[in-house]
Amino acid sequence: MTTGPSIERPYGWVVVIASLLLMTVGAGGYFIVIVGLTLVAEDFGGLRWIPSLAYSLALLGMGFGGIFIGRWSERVGVGKPALIGAVMIALGSWSNSVASSHWALLASHAIFIGLIGNAALFSPLIANVAHWFDRRRGIAVSIVASAQGLAGIIWPTAFRYLIETTSWRESYRLYAGFAVVTMVPLSLLLWPRAPAPIVHSETREVDADDRVLGFTPGAALVSLCVAIVGCCVAMAMPIVHVVAYVTDLGYPLARGAEVLAILLGFGFLSRIAWGALGDRWGGLRVLLVGSMAQAAVLSAYLVVDSLIGIYIVSAFFGLAFGGIIPSYTLVVSRYFSRGSLGWRIATVYFFGAIGMATGGWLGGFLYDTTGSYRNAFAVGLVFNLLNLIIVATLLKREERPLEVALA
Repeated sequence: MTTGPSIERPYGWVVVIASLLLMTVGAGGYFIVIVGLTLVAEDFGGLRWIPSLAYSLALLGMGFGGIFIGRWSERVGVGKPALIGAVMIALGSWSNSVASSHWALLASHAIFIGLIGNAALFSPLIANVAHWFDRRRGIAVSIVASAQGLAGIIWPTAFRYLIETTSWRESYRLYAGFAVVTMVPLSLLLWPRAPAPIVHSETREVDADDRVLGFTPGAALVSLCVAIVGCCVAMAMPIVHVVAYVTDLGYPLARGAEVLAILLGFGFLSRIAWGALGDRWGGLRVLLVGSMAQAAVLSAYLVVDSLIGIYIVSAFFGLAFGGIIPSYTLVVSRYFSRGSLGWRIATVYFFGAIGMATGGWLGGFLYDTTGSYRNAFAVGLVFNLLNLIIVATLLKREERPLEVALA
């Protein structure tokens, strides 16, 4: 934990809350296609890979666009990119509501919802929050990164109701209007820039010749990128397909939406606790523990098929994966220089988006080819084990022993 003078200011918490709400509302742009997966598929030939791929392309666009918008936001701040992203998410949602072909649906998700829309929110806002905090960075970053969980509490139930009472297309139209009237004002709160850093005696600025966890900075970044692919492929399997999995077992859509809300809701609640541990233990240790817990719970989906059992397993899955994503920000913030945080964090999360997109699409593909989601969960477990190997290797190379981290 950082000692001495601090950059933290009360307005930093305004930035945290505004960022959390922006990302929560923005996530609705790709939650509709998850909740309405089977109904969307019916409109496009009954193929589940189409809505699965739409979700995947939104995440890929979000991750890829975040690298460039992250660099831009380091120069101009995050207010202007967030404003543009809000408008694009609304435009993309309206476009989805009138899509006459699956190509139009896929393009809208890739470009408006992902590449220009949520790309301006996820990585740039997380990196920006990291600039506002030095002592309580783990908690602040975790609060903002928990937007997916908060969105999971709100959107599955809301969209399930809208889809059942109107249609998935009308749900997109209503959401587009809501996004404009809420996200535009929130983006204006992010116009102030983060305070200048205070250089402490323990601060380390990384240059091209420094070693990061025993590797060159480039090799260390590649390791984190590969690691996040592994955990996110596994993470995406239940998140994207648990609603369809529940309905395939013969339960109503409302129960599937409840399961997803429980999964992401517990992820939201646990993420704050993981963030506090991250401030004390360090990002790598929290990442290892979270990944181990995710693998253990993911394996339970292979054997549980009762509704009560799925409720319980999904709650534990939420508790397990909650600390994984923000831990990467803590690792990058600790071992890389402040001036490179924006693009490095965005790069890691781009590969996380690749993992989520791959997991989302692969789950649909395996279901279409084998008729079972259990095969998808098994493949996800293999990817999770890859993550564990990499993170355990990095942790062995960490410079600080656990006793120092806990001091």
